[in-house]
Amino acid sequence: MTDSESRRKFLKGSAIAATAVGTLAAPAIAIAAPVTLKMQAAWGGGIFLENAKSYVDRVNAMAGNALQIELLPVDSVVKTSQMQDAVHRGVLDAAHYVPAYWYSKSPVASLFGTGPCFGWSSQEVLGWVNYGGGQELFDELMANLGLNLVSFFNSPMPAQPLGWFKEHITDASQLKGLKYRTVGLAADVLLEMGMSVVQLPGGEIQPAMKSGLIDAAEFNNPTSDRDFGMQDVSKHYHLASFHQSQEFFEISFNKKKYDGLSDELKAILRYASEAENSNFYWHNTRRYADDLVKLQTEQGVNVYRTPDSVMEEQLKAWDVVVERISAGDEFFAKVIESQKAYAETVMKYLNLNQPDYKLAYSHYFG
Repeated sequence: MTDSESRRKFLKGSAIAATAVGTLAAPAIAIAAPVTLKMQAAWGGGIFLENAKSYVDRVNAMAGNALQIELLPVDSVVKTSQMQDAVHRGVLDAAHYVPAYWYSKSPVASLFGTGPCFGWSSQEVLGWVNYGGGQELFDELMANLGLNLVSFFNSPMPAQPLGWFKEHITDASQLKGLKYRTVGLAADVLLEMGMSVVQLPGGEIQPAMKSGLIDAAEFNNPTSDRDFGMQDVSKHYHLASFHQSQEFFEISFNKKKYDGLSDELKAILRYASEAENSNFYWHNTRRYADDLVKLQTEQGVNVYRTPDSVMEEQLKAWDVVVERISAGDEFFAKVIESQKAYAETVMKYLNLNQPDYKLAYSHYFG
């Protein structure tokens, strides 16, 4: 063997040995297990559970190995009425629901999505939440109630239908004495209009109407109503109403758990919620429209637009309810004034600027 060959053999052996030593000496890098958050939804199935899953999927895709949300359907751990308390105590890490489901703690909760209509839609209410002081007022409400929660709002919903009745409603006088299902402050408004109000979970509405426990009902939209089988207990469906005309979802996290997350993960939870705003509108609007057609053409449902005279009576009832609650609740009055100030300015611009889309629709489709 030549000196050159001996040198190459020596260098090769040294390199292999060094690699082996380096491999043995390298410290093991621990890969942290992902944080898992258990989120219960207020929905057992249907389009709202799809919406909850869409939010969870966005978070899981962006957070990767750092965080994963496990979505649980309704009643998996606690009843819907107990969800907020369960998140507060840490029994659940998170909840997907609407503020109207816990407004019994404070009527102010209903102002976040199911309050009076000041000429605005749910889109503008979310604008108030994010850019009109609404989020700060909500955080103040959480502090006043001593709740260990952080909440995000998303998915501005179309106005809810007045709902399902045994006859065509053409005048507000027909509503007096009817036993009707709704939730939140809408219950106070319709009581003011002479109705008898029952608050029931979504899955109990159709059986209650079928058995005669209630005479009329609303839930939220044509898709959910069709899934519940409302077309089997009524053939008179009234769209448009001011009783719940600007609702959206609330996603609540246990504050202690949330505060323990990195800033990056907190940002993912927040911005995934914002992203759901657009996705909800695109996804749900088409489904609602398609299912309304099916209710008419396949299930023989008569669909009406609620008369303006009925909605004018709703606005009068809202005035009475808001004045009554404001007189005894300074914080409620404070939130109402904040909402009015935002709506007056923003809707003045929008009402002046937006063309009459119905005029264009009629031009092309009659």
